Amino acid sequence: MGTRRTTLPGVGTQYDFTTEDGQHISVVVHKDGRRFIGFYDRDDPDACLLSVPLSPDEATALAHLIDTAPIDAVRTDGIDLVTEHIQVTARSPYAGRPLGDTRARSRTGASIVAVLRRTAATPSPGPDFRLSIGDTLVVVGTREGVDALVEIVAEG
Repeated sequence: MGTRRTTLPGVGTQYDFTTEDGQHISVVVHKDGRRFIGFYDRDDPDACLLSVPLSPDEATALAHLIDTAPIDAVRTDGIDLVTEHIQVTARSPYAGRPLGDTRARSRTGASIVAVLRRTAATPSPGPDFRLSIGDTLVVVGTREGVDALVEIVAEG
């Protein structure tokens, strides 16, 4: 099982997910909030068998059916905020460095509200909190700010 995030210049972001049994599913989040779920041929990962468009409200309703916890944790109805989990990978220039080195809020306007680690969660981490490979940053901000922070954490 794995996920991959790809920035689509001028369009938005594509999230690819492969289930444990090898099914490829893709979600494209457009900058205007529209979303499309794509289901791909198991033998040809480039062949989309079905694409389903979802409005922001439909996407929220579907996410709520799948897992209510993330939606109930932070309500963003009617305000221009998104929450996202960003993984710190071995490619990140901030792995092993203090969180303050990212200058996340001043560079993007997005806030890192928690860091999830295999052994514990750290809410409201301070600038001295040292990031590790495998950490997951819980981020809140505008779509643009969160996307910018993804680029910073992923590539510097």
